[in-house]
Amino acid sequence: MKRLLLIAAAIVVALVVGAGVGYYLHIRHAERNIRGSSTVQFVPTEIPKPAPKPPGVSWPMYGLDQERLRFANGISLAPPFRLLWTFRARNLIEFPPAVAYGRLYFANNSGVLFGVYANTGKTAWTFASRRCQAMSPAVNAQTVYATFLNHPPCNASGGNLDGEIVALNAGSGKVRWRRQTGPSESSPLVRGNDVYVGDWNGRVDDFDATTGDLKWTFKAGGKVKDGIAASGNSLFFGAYDSHVYAVDARNGKLLWRASSQPRFGQSGEFYATPAIAYGRVFIGSTDGKEYAFGATTGDILWSHSTGGYVYSSSAVWRQRVYAGSYSGSLFCFDAATGDVKWSFKANGPISGSPTIVSGRVYFATLKRRTYALNAATGALLWTYPDGEYTPVVADPTHLYLVGYTRLYGLEEKRAVPSVHAVPRHRRSGVHRVAPRRSAPPKRP
Repeated sequence: MKRLLLIAAAIVVALVVGAGVGYYLHIRHAERNIRGSSTVQFVPTEIPKPAPKPPGVSWPMYGLDQERLRFANGISLAPPFRLLWTFRARNLIEFPPAVAYGRLYFANNSGVLFGVYANTGKTAWTFASRRCQAMSPAVNAQTVYATFLNHPPCNASGGNLDGEIVALNAGSGKVRWRRQTGPSESSPLVRGNDVYVGDWNGRVDDFDATTGDLKWTFKAGGKVKDGIAASGNSLFFGAYDSHVYAVDARNGKLLWRASSQPRFGQSGEFYATPAIAYGRVFIGSTDGKEYAFGATTGDILWSHSTGGYVYSSSAVWRQRVYAGSYSGSLFCFDAATGDVKWSFKANGPISGSPTIVSGRVYFATLKRRTYALNAATGALLWTYPDGEYTPVVADPTHLYLVGYTRLYGLEEKRAVPSVHAVPRHRRSGVHRVAPRRSAPPKRP
């Protein structure tokens, strides 16, 4: 009898262990990297040149265009650069400016929205929201659109928090209209007479750009913190319910909903703003992966681990996808397969998004250094001793670099003098890292 009991116990243990191993292998299989194909839901054409921008508008919104590709098509600026001016915002600048009408429009973390002259760095106007802030404004038809979070304390939680979207005159900073929303850190998308934003209540709202009237609302299953991207009549965004959504831009009707891969039973959340190209949706997740979903189906076409959170939104250029990771590496992926073309190990975690200007990919780290790499090879070309999140935007003549609390106006160096002839504060390519003033804000 005793022997039979021992045999039975051994069988039970074997079954439990076998089930555990099977579950582990199932989960590991489910979370594996997926390699994509150049023949499945991939349109291998070059990204077309963007539609002409309105007169006076160089960088109208976060990510530059409605697809949020972060590729400055037609701008030929290249390092090294010369410092023209410095603007001190007195607080963290987490998101880059919009550039239009000879001004830069951006906000600091304490909710002050600035209009700054692009040629001098002097203040044209300010708008004090008295709210927390984490977005880039959008500009269209002489109007600046900006979203704001709750009143301080920032990163507060609870059910009674609200935010707002504000439309201001681009020349004077005077309010045209404002509407209450949930707390919003969604960089507005402006298309025609529509302004699309998400919020912490999981809403995506379509506002009339002229009047502020609400046209429609879509409700996701979690906070929508990213900017909305668009292609054709479809809008794309991720949410904190571990899903990526596509909805009809005309009425907010759901087209598809896709999921991130599970990781030991847990799924990643989506903070990054998606980029849309080649018939695909490229987006990073807090599970540490970069994903490509089919833009018409929502199918996962490829995924690749990076070793750390991917808060970074993607840049897209010449069938390559660029994204940074909290692992401290910037990755260049093949847009068709997800294979890593190259990776570059930086001096610290990468939270902000890269930008492509004239064949160079710019990005910054949380240890306050901005890098410029050869976008084709990953070779280091230039660094600047400031930066934190998304570091640069540009117009045809100037590069604007976003530091921790400062904004810099830069122009190309036409001739490089000896280092002894350049004042210390104007030297570019310096590799020292200035001490931090405070820890970066946590992503709630």
